Amino acid sequence: MLNDEQLLRYSRQIMLPEIEIAGQEAWLNATVLIIGVGGLGSPVAMYLAAAGVGRLILVDDDEVELTNLQRQIVHRTSTIGQSKVASAKQTLSELNPDTDVITIDRRLSDSELEQQVSKADLVLDCTDNFSTRFTVNDACVKHRKPLVSGAAIRLEGQVAVFDSRQDDAPCYRCLYRDGSDENLTCSESGVLAPLVGIIGSVQAMEALKVLADVGEPLVGKLLLLDGRYMDWRTLKLRRDPECPCCGQLQKQKEQ
Repeated sequence: MLNDEQLLRYSRQIMLPEIEIAGQEAWLNATVLIIGVGGLGSPVAMYLAAAGVGRLILVDDDEVELTNLQRQIVHRTSTIGQSKVASAKQTLSELNPDTDVITIDRRLSDSELEQQVSKADLVLDCTDNFSTRFTVNDACVKHRKPLVSGAAIRLEGQVAVFDSRQDDAPCYRCLYRDGSDENLTCSESGVLAPLVGIIGSVQAMEALKVLADVGEPLVGKLLLLDGRYMDWRTLKLRRDPECPCCGQLQKQKEQ
């Protein structure tokens, strides 16, 4: 049950007919795993905490550096040198003490990642490399957890939702088979600060929609942004029966 302070804090959301008390309680009772607390993870974590998600698990093995502050808005000049998860927890706790923030400041092994995924109601991939994205996707497919994936580089970004609870939904490996752009990073290619804010905010929006069963999430779709012209495009994604992840798992079930 929401207390009086929570009713006031979240009143602008509760008044929405799609949300109401039931939606707000769904968020308060949710556990969300955020992989990466950088450019994308910053707005994701801040908006989910502000919206009232009950528990956030933050995973990142990096420390805050001066170059991060141009776009990673959850961190501060005063937290340079701290672990990113500790820095983020400080900001999120001040933003909303209702949210329980759990921090993991190391790179997880595959088994540890699977354990954390199994505990979560939803996972957000806010990383910047294909190997991690593939590993996160595989764990989400195995444990049938919805995954909200985002990417941003230079002036371009994309968002998609992969929900393995739906039998016909594609997974991340249906979209990308290999990490052909593995070395394409912000440190080497650059990124405009607001871009990660836009993409991360869309990720947060999609996560809230999935958790409260609101509207139509980006399942089976890829949302693309060209920031140069502020041009949005939506591409349809279909499940690949030959996918090395979800396709292989489906074949095993049918045998």
